[in-house]
Formats: sequence, structure tokens, C-alpha cells
Amino acid sequence: MAQAVIKDTQLRLVFEAGVDDKGKMKYQNKNYNNIKPSATTDQLYSVAGAISDLQSRALADIERNDKHLLSN
Repeated sequence: MAQAVIKDTQLRLVFEAGVDDKGKMKYQNKNYNNIKPSATTDQLYSVAGAISDLQSRALADIERNDKHLLSN
């Protein structure tokens, strides 16, 4: 049976970056690499909140992106 092991983790914060010519919201991503794969959801959420407090733009989304290594 194949197994998946988390190899890398990235934290992505998505900020509101204004409105385009058509009135549609624009977004800007800030990516943080080399996150410990063992970091919990609560830990990442707490860090994202602390980082967003230092930003001038409003936080729209918080994403956790895990890269998995598949093996037998």
C-alpha cells in the first residue's frame, strides 16, 4: 500500500490589494517557506494573525500548502 509523507510545508497569506477597473477585488499573496511540517493548524493560524497585524492590507485568506512524498 502506498504512503504519503509530508516533505515541505508553506504558509500563504492572501491580502486584499484593492479593486481593479471592473470593480473586482484584487489579491496579493505572501508566501512563507520552510515551515515545519509538524506545525499544527492552531500554531499556523496564530502566526498568520500576528503577521497580518503588521500589514497595512486586510487579510482575506490563510492557506497551508503541503508537498507530499509518495512511496511504497
